[in-house]
This record gives sequence, structure tokens and C-alpha cells, in this order.
Amino acid sequence: MKRAVVLLSGGLDSAITLYLAKSRGFEVHALSFDYGQRHNRELQAAKAIAEKAGIAAHQVVSLKLDQWGGSSLTDKSIEVEDGDVTRKDIPVTYVPARNMVFLSVAASYAEAIQATEIFIGVSQVDYSGYVDCRQEFIEAMENAVNKGTVMGAEKNRPIRIHAPFVHKTKAEEIQLGEKLEVPFELTWSCYRGGEKPCGTCDSCLLRAKAFAEAGVEDKALLV
Repeated sequence: MKRAVVLLSGGLDSAITLYLAKSRGFEVHALSFDYGQRHNRELQAAKAIAEKAGIAAHQVVSLKLDQWGGSSLTDKSIEVEDGDVTRKDIPVTYVPARNMVFLSVAASYAEAIQATEIFIGVSQVDYSGYVDCRQEFIEAMENAVNKGTVMGAEKNRPIRIHAPFVHKTKAEEIQLGEKLEVPFELTWSCYRGGEKPCGTCDSCLLRAKAFAEAGVEDKALLV
């Protein structure tokens, strides 16, 4: 069975990505990050999802990007603003180079366990304007990974970065997740944390819009 490293944040996109990789027959090794985010609800969700999926391994890596902040997710002096699903500017929730950092760590982990596949659940269709969710970035990272690893540069065993939803809407993702029996009730999307989702941040609004468009009930709201 071929091994795959799946970036698992605990949110919708990453949970569906994990179940997709599993459905394709990969031995899944999930990778989550404690990067100094303002709450740990995502990490709790990631743990629950990994356990539910019964995957081979789940690693949590500590990076502490809050040491320099630059985002409302890593700097508590910056407020998480209310969402706007029509926005065109980059929101304050953007964490500088986050996916670049995460994919670099994923490449190290993949090479260490001899995995040739990395999965990440980014989308450039229904997202908050992040530059590190675009196909051109994913392609550039895959090129860099294969020039900077022994597997890719010397052993002719290139590491592929899969972004299966990069051109799909969240509604399309959810419809696939429903077929894959993804436990949506275990996922967490809210940027603000707390006992219940705030319902007004970008992530909450995008999630509600996607479930409505998909015609699927968001079971997380019933928990």
C-alpha cells in the first residue's frame, strides 16, 4: 500500500481530503500543526477525525508562528473581523506563508517515511483570497520539493502534491464528502474558537454558504 501524507487542520477541506486519500487506497499519515493559532478547537477536531478515520498515523508538529504574528489567527492584538463572502482583498486571517511552511514540513515527513504523495485541501474557488491556495503555488512547491529532496533529485521517486479541490467549490467538496461519509460533525471551521462557532467570521460564512448550496445539513450545528 502506497503511503500518503495528508495535511489535516481539522476543518472541512482537510477532513474531506483525508477521506478522499483513504478511499483511493493510500496508507494515510496525517499531519497537523500547533502553530500558535488563537484556539485549539481545530487540533481537537483533527484528533477526533483521525481517530474516526482509523488512519495509520497522526503527527502534531509544533511551529509557533505566533512568535512574529502578522495575522489575526496568530496575533491576539489583531481582531478577527466579521466575514464578507464577496471580499476581493486579502483578509487579516491570512497567516504569512503558512502553506509554504506546512508543505515544507510535509515534504520532510514524506521523505522520512518514504511517502511519494502529499495531499492538501486548498481551493482557489471558494476561499478567503489566500495566495497560498492557488494552483500556481502548489505547482511551484511541488517543483521545489523535488529539487530539494533526495527522493526527487537523486532517486527518481518524485513527491507529488495533490490539491484535489483546487478548482472545486466548497459545495462540491461537501457533496463528495457526503458520499465518502466524512464526519462533518467532528470538523471545526470558526476562526474565533469558543464553545460554538461564531457564525459571522469569513470561515463560518463560507461554510454556511457551502452547505446551503450543496443541499446538505451541517451536522456540526446539531452537536
